[in-house]
Amino acid sequence: MLTERSARVVAAVKLHRQTARRRAARFLAEGPNLVEAALRRGLVSEVYATEAAAQRFAELLAGTPADVGVRLVTERAAKALSDTVTPVGLVAVCRMPQTTLADVLAAAPRLVAVGVQIGEPGNAGTLIRTADAMGADAVVLAGAGVDPYNSKCLRASAGAIFTIPVVAGPDPVETVGRLQASGLQVLATTLDGEISLDSAESHVNLDRPTAWLFGGEAHGLPPEVAAAADHRVHIPMAGRTESLNVAAAAAICLYQSARAARSADHPA
Repeated sequence: MLTERSARVVAAVKLHRQTARRRAARFLAEGPNLVEAALRRGLVSEVYATEAAAQRFAELLAGTPADVGVRLVTERAAKALSDTVTPVGLVAVCRMPQTTLADVLAAAPRLVAVGVQIGEPGNAGTLIRTADAMGADAVVLAGAGVDPYNSKCLRASAGAIFTIPVVAGPDPVETVGRLQASGLQVLATTLDGEISLDSAESHVNLDRPTAWLFGGEAHGLPPEVAAAADHRVHIPMAGRTESLNVAAAAAICLYQSARAARSADHPA
């Protein structure tokens, strides 16, 4: 017969599966960086730690709310809660943020990164991290793609998923329409875009509220999504590489928008 603590651990282990995460509106954050970021955001509902981890991360765990507490578990239980090769013995069960695309648009964002049909968790996580670093107001993951609360995506975000809103846009074309209706210009990144990023500021005002669209790893943006954007922009590349992955393209384009915004706010 399972004890209450064992039953909780069993329920938490099930959160490795996307269907269980979706049903419970909970996910697992593993390791000190993610757990600390989740605690700062106030999303943690349970913390599990081995005795060794509780001692090692005592300062971090001192900030755990009293109603959450830290539950000590065995090394075996910690391994079941982990999906890494060498678990550190520290895992938090977190509530999924309830922010929606409507919430994001109601806040009048100035810079939004939109990943369309992103299937690789590492790329999605790096996109989230990059968007946060560039000062974007939100990340939208549109269409069928990765679950942002997948453990690999969480790790690749380096905790940024707890500091920037990450929302879903089930239909990419509809998402583009909603962004445009809210006053954002929508720029699509494509290999054959009519505007070069080098001369983008001559054609579009990059310091105005902007949403950048980035396509999936295999095929880029679907044609109907690129066509729905206000402009299509290509990144000039002098080397032999034909394309960039979504995270690299996002870093380049979001930086251009961030730089334009800084220049507008602090003219020379």
